[in-house]
Amino acid sequence: MPINTLAARHARYRPDHTAVVFEGQRYTHREFNERINQLANALRGQGLHRGDKVAVVLDNSLELLEVYQAVAKTGMVVVPLSPLLRGEGLVTLVNDADSAAVITMERMVEHFDAVRDRIDVADDRFIVTDAQDIPGYRYYHTLTKAASSNEPPWVEVTDDDPYNIIYSSGTTGQPKGIVHTHYIRMSYCTGFAASYRIRPESVILHSGSLVFNGAFLTLMPAFYLGATYVLMPGFDARKMIDLMAAERVTHAMVVPSQIIAMLAEPDFDEDHLPDLEMICSVGAPLHLGHKEELARRLPDRFYELYGLTEGFITILDRDDFAAKPGSVGVPPPLYQMRIVDDDGKDLPAGEVGEIVGRGPVTMPGYYKRPDLTAEAIKDGWLYSGDLGYVDDDGFLYLVDRKKDLIISGGVNVYPRDIEEIVIQHPAVTDVAVFGVSDDRWGETPVAAVRLDPEVATTADDVKDWVNERVDARFQKLHEVVVLEEFPLSVAGKTLRRVIRDGYLEGR
Repeated sequence: MPINTLAARHARYRPDHTAVVFEGQRYTHREFNERINQLANALRGQGLHRGDKVAVVLDNSLELLEVYQAVAKTGMVVVPLSPLLRGEGLVTLVNDADSAAVITMERMVEHFDAVRDRIDVADDRFIVTDAQDIPGYRYYHTLTKAASSNEPPWVEVTDDDPYNIIYSSGTTGQPKGIVHTHYIRMSYCTGFAASYRIRPESVILHSGSLVFNGAFLTLMPAFYLGATYVLMPGFDARKMIDLMAAERVTHAMVVPSQIIAMLAEPDFDEDHLPDLEMICSVGAPLHLGHKEELARRLPDRFYELYGLTEGFITILDRDDFAAKPGSVGVPPPLYQMRIVDDDGKDLPAGEVGEIVGRGPVTMPGYYKRPDLTAEAIKDGWLYSGDLGYVDDDGFLYLVDRKKDLIISGGVNVYPRDIEEIVIQHPAVTDVAVFGVSDDRWGETPVAAVRLDPEVATTADDVKDWVNERVDARFQKLHEVVVLEEFPLSVAGKTLRRVIRDGYLEGR
């Protein structure tokens, strides 16, 4: 079923239940639905209709939550874009999506102004949320306050209608706009509510970027069940722990870099967070040492999700972690998974191959890119580009991205295998291993690390320690470089390629 009825449903049947908490502001379902209606009616007043694309370049905010709900009611399509985009990236993605309107914020205005003459959006459809007097921009709250808070005219929306386009890459080359339909997002609603044991009484906290698809893993169940959604403007470990305690948060979705930061806080444990029922790691593999420490502090609460925005997932359930700590779980009900070789033939348990899968959230394709769609989806199966294997019980173990594979002396070297050893060093708090060219071996591994300032060590000490413990010659580190911070995407993922490029530039 389409998701355009949910906000009105909760406003009617759960009107006084808290819907949204943001920066001290609290709105019930009735109050928040009225705000959504005002935006929906304001967008219609701008001449926008079912199927029109609305690009949003916003930080976490009430306005972004309102957009996500208003487009559902009106049959429009939201295009969430990263606030890190600049110049050609903005032009390419806004235009590629065939955007009919842009909703942004004051700090992005200078970046839009620099390229606005190349963006195919009418001048009166650039809307800014947090400033009233910027020439050439409509003010979001002027538009919404002038609009009715009544339900907008009914728009028939089908399961196959697109709800959003999310861009995974290609800011200057080949844009890859991942289309999610109303059916896919409803599958997020029901599937993740079940997988994460979310209920109408749950309190869900999110501190990562809302334009990252991982946010929808708990946002959609909150939409669906009418739970309470607590949104932070951005991640801060200390503030997040305090807010989790104050709001009695039950569910939180985080990325590995956020878990690492919270583990540095001594009160990140079940004594201080007794209401927490689920903390799920998503976006990148979490190293085993961090998993084990998290499970020690918050027993029977840790979940891990492996997935692609294009539409395949596995989940390591809290009840399976003790038996399968190195795994990323199994496909949920209604999903299927295979491990295949380079010819697409199935491999037995224990053999490494490409992970392919399908399920109710698999995308219909990349927007306007049948060529790229055909490369990703073959005979209905989504090819992930990730390498892994399953054990005899069918649990998936990630090995690495195909593109991150290091070939040293003709041998496949998986960075993740080395990272799992490096992270065990008592001074190392985070690590990223990558390959660099080598005259003798073709490629050789290098490790970038972040170090605990209270533990005395050097890069050479770490390298020697690791090289004494790796299993084979080709896993030995050529060099260890120390960084104060790792570059992160808007989704909070470590940008391994950026680290590698910086290393090569400095050689």
